[in-house]
Amino acid sequence: MSYIHITERGYVATLTIDRREAMNALNSDLLTELSESLDKVRCGGARALIITGAGEKAFAAGADIAEMREFSPAQAEEYSKHGNAVMRSIELFEVPVIAAIGGYALGGGCELALSCDIRLASENAAFGFPEVTLGVIPGFGGLQRLTRAIGVNRAALLACTGDRIHAKRALELRLIDELCAQGELMERADALADRIARNAPLAVRAIKRVLRDCEGTPYAGTICAEASAFGGCFGTEDQLSAMGAFLKLNEKRPFVGR
Repeated sequence: MSYIHITERGYVATLTIDRREAMNALNSDLLTELSESLDKVRCGGARALIITGAGEKAFAAGADIAEMREFSPAQAEEYSKHGNAVMRSIELFEVPVIAAIGGYALGGGCELALSCDIRLASENAAFGFPEVTLGVIPGFGGLQRLTRAIGVNRAALLACTGDRIHAKRALELRLIDELCAQGELMERADALADRIARNAPLAVRAIKRVLRDCEGTPYAGTICAEASAFGGCFGTEDQLSAMGAFLKLNEKRPFVGR
């Protein structure tokens, strides 16, 4: 059974998680398929990627409790490592990844959203880390990414209570970047992905690489990394053409990624 649907439109790819009978919960097979789908998108030359969930009830309601219940400690650790590897591959994916979040994004689903670069949510979205109510903690890197997103104190409040928050509060906490009217989520995600895809792909990739590589790095090192990436954009076909068009030395043409 396939849990991930891949659609491509121009330079934009969309991965839709479709396990609606389980509220799009993330089991081991789904995580493996998600990893394989990322590889397919990578080979297809997309310049922006959207990840969303099928149906209106859930982006992803969490990891699969039915699968996890009988895990031994060693099995649980391996499952965590598996999920962590997939989330990290999204975080380090070469092009910007937009999470289009409708309905529940709980536990592993919230961790999936946090691994994306940009998070859009519809008005019916709900976020939370209920793991503590089940005797465990987040296992896919969620505590680390949540802390970076909203700060350690608010992360502690959310993770230690297991409380859910609605989309408006998530926006206030900066857990998400934009709040969309219900029914307009994918339209907004598509429009944003199109805007990104129209820009110079080498430059966009360089921006993502610098932002991700420099997380937690001392300031001096980040400046050096940014200067190196800036220099690497020069001499490319896209840079010469775009700057030439700005100076009216040649006609503006679409970016080609060279």
